[in-house]
Amino acid sequence: MAAHPARAFLGMSHSPLFGLNPIDPGVEQTLQAAVNAAREQVLAFDPELVILLGPDHYNGFFNELMPPFCIGSEAVAVGDYLSPAGPLRVDGETAIALATRLMDEDFDIAVSRRMQVHHGFSQALQFLWGGLDTPPVVPIFMNAVAQPGIPRLRRCRQLGEAIGRFLDGEPRRTLVIGSGGLSHEPPVPTLANPDPAVRERITLKREPTQADRDAKTQKVMAAGMALASGTSGMKPLNPDWDRRYMDALAQGQLDALEGWTEASIEDEAGLSAHESKTWLIARAALPAGQPLAVRLRHYQAIPELIAGYGVLFMQTAA
Repeated sequence: MAAHPARAFLGMSHSPLFGLNPIDPGVEQTLQAAVNAAREQVLAFDPELVILLGPDHYNGFFNELMPPFCIGSEAVAVGDYLSPAGPLRVDGETAIALATRLMDEDFDIAVSRRMQVHHGFSQALQFLWGGLDTPPVVPIFMNAVAQPGIPRLRRCRQLGEAIGRFLDGEPRRTLVIGSGGLSHEPPVPTLANPDPAVRERITLKREPTQADRDAKTQKVMAAGMALASGTSGMKPLNPDWDRRYMDALAQGQLDALEGWTEASIEDEAGLSAHESKTWLIARAALPAGQPLAVRLRHYQAIPELIAGYGVLFMQTAA
């Protein structure tokens, strides 16, 4: 049997509050060292193609039409918080080929010809390549905010495996990134909000004003500082949940995650912990029958950033 092309997986948390909320210098030094180590691993792997899975917090996708998954043949980053703005270097031909293959395998997938993404996509590229000048990228959105359309863990694993089968025929070295999580519950509005104006804002797509963006930034910054001081009503971070999730991925025990219910994820790890499913999709895209080296594993709970911040890098043999 022919060997699979070289493939790597990176699970990486993100937070819009990097560089905005102050954190302990020792914590920041350790965090920056982990980000630097992830960059070193990725650049040493030298990917020729990047499959990037990320969520959105009502920047490009709204409740008027919220797909569970969507592949972008073009994508532009909005530049929220301190993340870069501008077009991603999307490999549109590969994006459409992947979408076609998924449809042929009875995996219905939405396609956006003009995807709009936020820091959930661009921050990983910023940390690894310094901006949006990257190897060719295929961006895949995953709904992580709006039930009942948030994909279940089993379906995420199935999507990852289907992506992996597509990549079996891809000759380029491919890095599959899952950007999101781990445990956290930032002030992302839901349709359960009693304010009709809030429900309308997350239902109908519109371009926010700079004042809207500034107000959102200040609100999220204040939420992080309140969480760190213990004066917040938000769900606290859950390092134990994060460790168990990372253990399952590192050890290849992906089937064990399928018993975790939607309610248990939200109860134990927070409403936005669904973002962690991007890691499962990306991890499942690596070949199941090959030994995988864990080259980097790091975790910190950083309430100022509203982040159970994890990094996990694995790759197949060259």
